[in-house]
Amino acid sequence: MKGIREPAVAGMFYPATSPKLKEQINQLLNEAVQLEQYSNVAGIVSPHAGYLYSGKTAAHGFNSLLKRDYETVIIISPSHREYFRGISIYDGEAYRTPLGDVPVNKEMIEKITTDSKIIFKGIQGHKGEHAVEVQIPFLQVIMNGFSIVPIVLGDQSRNFVFELADKLALVIDDKTLIIASSDLSHFYSRSMADKLDSVVESDINNNDYEKLQSDLETGRCEACGGGAIVAMMRTANLINKKKARVLFRTDSGDVTGDHSEVVGYLSAVIYS
Repeated sequence: MKGIREPAVAGMFYPATSPKLKEQINQLLNEAVQLEQYSNVAGIVSPHAGYLYSGKTAAHGFNSLLKRDYETVIIISPSHREYFRGISIYDGEAYRTPLGDVPVNKEMIEKITTDSKIIFKGIQGHKGEHAVEVQIPFLQVIMNGFSIVPIVLGDQSRNFVFELADKLALVIDDKTLIIASSDLSHFYSRSMADKLDSVVESDINNNDYEKLQSDLETGRCEACGGGAIVAMMRTANLINKKKARVLFRTDSGDVTGDHSEVVGYLSAVIYS
């Protein structure tokens, strides 16, 4: 098959073989069991570090999706390795992981990119980017027969993320899930990270994407995929999914034992 996006971080961020990958994901899901169930989940926030560091946090979000029947998953991520002006949606046939190939939803991608000057089909931002990729194996373990719309934000300015949300709100339905792939603050002390990351947590719990966008712009908080979170939340609000809950928040110090420089992680769910 032509246009396969090969794994870029298998063997680094997660196991490179199918049996070990499935085993790790199932173990993470079992460790992150939730008592509360959420109806009509429109989107989740999920971290994208190596599974050793943020996998348990991610598993809380994916556990909220168990027994759901989604046909398409839109994954919105930042671009860590290259800057470009605009929003790039992968124009190939599929993303590959050790668990197999997941096809892209070309029909939905065509609708999103039509009549937009800033949202386009391409490979910019996708070649080595891990933030989309690390979400897919979790989906492959908990779902069957789904397609994806892989989106990388080259620019996370307000007008870019708001236009993306407005376009997404026109094409999604109850069979569509949106994943905002984002970590939180990077390389602060645990106490400083907690101060910054608690702002993101509060804005999500209050379902206030306008304030989150403003807080990101003014430096009251940090999130490498902040624009992805804002886009997901705005889309959900536009389709009347207005309940939000942060499920779990932690930082890398829980694994490394080093609290002098940590990376923050959070999982959250948007539902109705």
